[in-house]
Amino acid sequence: MRQLNLDQLRTLIAIADLGTFSAAAKALHLAQPTVSLHISELESRLGAPLVVRGNRRVTPTAAGAALVERGRKLLRDTDDAVDAVRRQAEGRTGRVRLGTSTGVVVDLLPQVLEALGASHAGIDVEVSILGSNEAMARLAAGTLDIGLVAVPQPPLRDLVVTPWRDQPMMAFVPQRWKAPRRVTPAWLATQPLIFNDATTHMYRLSMEWFAAAGFAPRARIELNYDAAIRSLVAAGYGAALLPLQQTTDAALNERMQILPITPRLTRRLGIAHRQRATLDGATHSVLQVLTAFRQL
Repeated sequence: MRQLNLDQLRTLIAIADLGTFSAAAKALHLAQPTVSLHISELESRLGAPLVVRGNRRVTPTAAGAALVERGRKLLRDTDDAVDAVRRQAEGRTGRVRLGTSTGVVVDLLPQVLEALGASHAGIDVEVSILGSNEAMARLAAGTLDIGLVAVPQPPLRDLVVTPWRDQPMMAFVPQRWKAPRRVTPAWLATQPLIFNDATTHMYRLSMEWFAAAGFAPRARIELNYDAAIRSLVAAGYGAALLPLQQTTDAALNERMQILPITPRLTRRLGIAHRQRATLDGATHSVLQVLTAFRQL
């Protein structure tokens, strides 16, 4: 047996509700012969009479009444499914997979998610802690929708990276250390250092800053979690080069000096995603909110 035709089912329910073919045709904006054809084809498909044609009113048979009862739920479920797809396509609901570093998660992402919740409460953002290289790889593989990544990035086919925010790099130094007012590579290279993991863009950025001044220091420890690095600095374990954060921990900051560096160094972040024509509405909505936080 062929599958039910939803338009024909809708016609049967309209006849059951309104009592005549002509009233159903008017309500459904159909010609009356079309309504008659819907019922005859539906009866042929199911192999059973579905309506009884009286002098003044058309009534469902027992089989027709059973189909009408179940058909109402089927049409409601169909309408709900269509509405769910439409809401996701329009960016009102959906799930968006976003990858970014720990520093962005702690400092910037809470503000972004708060703004997104206020304007698009139906969108669920699934956040993964990823380095820039892995985020770009997942975007290319289609297992990530948006990446907040360090730039520049090597170009990848079908991926777009747009500038998002610039963060000045600062020297984070234990409070009890005697440090210059402006920290130079020469001074910092002689101190115990805490670096990001050697595979990260932050590590390369820091080492290029030292190398430009003729230094190649080695770290006392390498981590990939900015909050842990700041805690170690506050504990006096070593100094670090990190982006200036917007969020502050007063107790932690009292145990650190956050000093400008010479020459200046800037960490640049970008928003990476696939070509906009391939994105769903929910991803477009998240990109719109992220763009509102753009700061260069």
